[in-house]
Amino acid sequence: MRSLAAVVVLVLGTAALTACDPAEKVSGPDPDDAATALAAALTSGDFSDVAVAGATPEAVTKDYAQVVDGMGDVAPTVTSEGADETGGSATATLTWSWPLAGEEWTYTTEADLTEGDDAWEATWSRAVVEPSLQRASVLDATPIGATRGEILGAGGQKLVLDRPVLRFGIDKTLVAKAQAGDSARRLAQLVDIDPAAYVKAVEAAGDAAFVEAVVYRREDVPPAAESGYQAIKGARAIPDEIPLAPTREFAAPILGTVGEVTAEMIEKDPDAYQVGDQAGLSGLQARYDEQLQGTDGVVVHAVGGNGREHELFRVEPTTGKPLRTTLDERLQTIAETQLAGVGPASALVAVRPSTGAIVAAANGPGTDGYNMATYGRFAPGSTFKSVSSLALLRAGLTPSSTVPCTTAIVVDGKRFENYDDYPSSALGQVPLRTAIANSCNTAVISQRGKVHGDALAGAAATLGLGVDHDLGFPAYFGSVEPPASETEAAADLIGQGTVLASPMAMATVIASVQAGHTVVPRLLGSVDVSVPDDVDPLTKQEAGQLRELLRAVVTSGSGVGLLDVPGPPVIAKTGTAEFDQDGKVLTHAWMIAAQGDLAVAVFVDVGDSGSGTAGPILEAFLRAARA
Repeated sequence: MRSLAAVVVLVLGTAALTACDPAEKVSGPDPDDAATALAAALTSGDFSDVAVAGATPEAVTKDYAQVVDGMGDVAPTVTSEGADETGGSATATLTWSWPLAGEEWTYTTEADLTEGDDAWEATWSRAVVEPSLQRASVLDATPIGATRGEILGAGGQKLVLDRPVLRFGIDKTLVAKAQAGDSARRLAQLVDIDPAAYVKAVEAAGDAAFVEAVVYRREDVPPAAESGYQAIKGARAIPDEIPLAPTREFAAPILGTVGEVTAEMIEKDPDAYQVGDQAGLSGLQARYDEQLQGTDGVVVHAVGGNGREHELFRVEPTTGKPLRTTLDERLQTIAETQLAGVGPASALVAVRPSTGAIVAAANGPGTDGYNMATYGRFAPGSTFKSVSSLALLRAGLTPSSTVPCTTAIVVDGKRFENYDDYPSSALGQVPLRTAIANSCNTAVISQRGKVHGDALAGAAATLGLGVDHDLGFPAYFGSVEPPASETEAAADLIGQGTVLASPMAMATVIASVQAGHTVVPRLLGSVDVSVPDDVDPLTKQEAGQLRELLRAVVTSGSGVGLLDVPGPPVIAKTGTAEFDQDGKVLTHAWMIAAQGDLAVAVFVDVGDSGSGTAGPILEAFLRAARA
């Protein structure tokens, strides 16, 4: 502390000169106040209120900014622990705290103070910021990127993991500014992207920027790009690894993609994302980004004027948590292979009746990236007769009940017919089994008077259709709305009218028949799903009769093409559904089938018939699945 004796002597000397006036207490500036002001300046970066020995506040402000510039947007909190005074000097103790990667980097430093005439002056050195810093040293914080969590498939198969890529772009440090635009244009033409947009991006980027043009999987790099980029000034192909599925098409609309965050993402969540960050952009990658992302780490170095680094603090990154799905890599690949040559939009979904696990959810190239497999909404056509059959069984019919299969039937002025090449041998008074096997529209519609109220919707719910669940990904379970007219009620029975379903929903229907109980599909192990209490259970007798009806489709009906598929008996149902497009009546083509512990639905947006268009795809899938 300051010497009280000196003050006293000063006071006393003054008293002798002023005769017998009462003694007055003499006080000066407090070093604790100076230490507090210094701490505030180190926190804010503004030293205008700090007295500095041998330097101006402006010069210290500038030098301090250079020291901490490498820490990025992270700002410290600096507090004073007081000043220890000895004579005309003091030492301030400062506590620093930097918030880094979810932890606090905390340490103390000291600053020398000297008493001046009106204030205590701080002696500035870079060691005030961190004790090991020398005259030319600075702080530098470098992020340590977290490893993104893997997306796993059935049995723990790694579906999405880091795979090698090449990033093509222009490195502006390797090309003169005046030539950068021309190089950008040539590279854009080489890799087939919009030249004007890429030239604009390159010219707008900083002088040291690498401006990415395109990223290729290592095995997909076009030969012309790999051999031609080196002739372009400033062009580079940088090897890297990013999270990718086995192939570019593999469950892409469902799994989604990972890439650089968009401006919209940053604006929506600025605390989570910064420019240049990688994140899930679509599908499961986007929905579960927080889980998969992990937490970046950081390392702080003291960097000397010669570039030598000394580590001061480190936080290790935390790897993202894996996302477990039920997709089977082999079956998904088989499904996509079967759809690869289909021109119209198409989809194939395969479900395990025993568990509801979705083992394949494939979308053909004609979907243009849209997830029709689990989220499409289409009239299911005669595949819905599997549902109508349950409603009729509950109304008292059996597979042997006789029903009239006529060439046409009129309901409230609307004429319904069978498909064009319906076999004449299956017309007339026939067992329900024969009517369903050959997909007789008129026979099913003729029994509409036996299906009352919500019986059809109830039968659909029992087979897993029309009851929504949150599965943790986009999924449409279908809809069976109350009919607004007799005509609509008749159309509903044959899967037209207002009835809608996704391929996933129809795979669920035949999975429920195969399993003998209501199946709820699932894709994510972390999402619990169950059958709602208000859904009527499928009885053992109903399940047996439904399997009898759908087995007849294969043995003597429209699904006979599946009769010689190796393995357990196959049950199936074909279907077509008319729809209008630009004034022209076209047909969706459907087929659903189950064999052993595999239930499959195939959908083709425009086709000739269920058996002729969807059937061969489904047959090939079943054969390959058992190979």
